[in-house]
Amino acid sequence: MEIHADLGQRAVLDTGTLPWLASPMAGVERRPLDRRGGEVARATSIVRYAPGSRFERHTHGGGEEILVLEGTFSDEAGDYPAGTYLRNPVGSSHAPFSAQGCRILVKLQQMHPADQQSLVIDSRRAAWVPGQVPGLTVMPLHAFGSEHVALVRWAPGTVFQPHGHPGGEEIVVLDGVFQDEHGTYPAGSWLRNPPGSTHRPWSEVGCTIWVKTGHLPVTIGPDGSAA
Repeated sequence: MEIHADLGQRAVLDTGTLPWLASPMAGVERRPLDRRGGEVARATSIVRYAPGSRFERHTHGGGEEILVLEGTFSDEAGDYPAGTYLRNPVGSSHAPFSAQGCRILVKLQQMHPADQQSLVIDSRRAAWVPGQVPGLTVMPLHAFGSEHVALVRWAPGTVFQPHGHPGGEEIVVLDGVFQDEHGTYPAGSWLRNPPGSTHRPWSEVGCTIWVKTGHLPVTIGPDGSAA
């Protein structure tokens, strides 16, 4: 299966309008954003767990990255409420479930094999730091080689300078409205800006975004190796 599989192309989706597709497990549904492969695939998806649903134990051959968007996601290691950011490195395994139901952003098969840091960050309690321009605050989540992941909060009227993304950029708008010269992106929007792209972003009303850079088409490790 190929969905927005050409990482050299820009992609923009309103995730709230996409149909839910069944997964192999009852009560677990997906909205694919990009995908290359079969059931085991390089994939980015919004995943919804119905209350009481679970997924069978599985191993993350290429790693798993999660942002809990709504409800509480769980596995045998703990419970992760909305706002939690998780990284399960290459070779890890778990058996996830949700007692009350949840909705999560999931990225699979996209980690550098040398990036073996497991992470659980509760963004409700983590610190925000000043960004590069007035009105911008940042919560760094992870960095490895060329890859950087953060939450970024834009105060109303904040404007960022034009800049490029040599290793690409991926954004999920969590609240408010994000903008650039290419369009206007309300909460629920997913954007993928390809390697070498440029833009000049701003937000008239303010917003919070999850943003990941330097990972397209692959993350380059600190030693110069590709994922």
